Amino acid sequence: MKTTLPKESEIVRNWYLVDASDKVLGRLAVKIANLVRGKHKVIYAPHLDLGDFVVVVNAAKIKLTGNKEDKKMYADYSGFRGGYRERKASAIRAIKPERLIGDAVKRMLPKNRLMRRAFKRLLVYPQGEHPHQAQNPKALEL
Repeated sequence: MKTTLPKESEIVRNWYLVDASDKVLGRLAVKIANLVRGKHKVIYAPHLDLGDFVVVVNAAKIKLTGNKEDKKMYADYSGFRGGYRERKASAIRAIKPERLIGDAVKRMLPKNRLMRRAFKRLLVYPQGEHPHQAQNPKALEL
């Protein structure tokens, strides 16, 4: 038997809509990472970019378990001397809640060119509205 690999023109990319309200961050991020990478498809190959688009809404309502709201730290570095800053997850949620999901998914992807492509297919919005109605995303219950 011969292994057949799909050509770029044969790849079908679906759109999925995920509601993140009252979901645990890590468990949701694993499932989203698998979708944007394409691991759920039968034709999956690690060296091919087969992932789908994922639209995540209600990112501000994501759940963190335990004391992570106050103990989990997110680091930023401006590139200048003394520009290193750490913030708690509660502060990040107040400023930019979509970063919580974005960082969790990005760290679960492989660190190569495929990660950069796959991460562009993740679209996260803090509220319930999104501008991707024209793509008819399928509601996905994770």
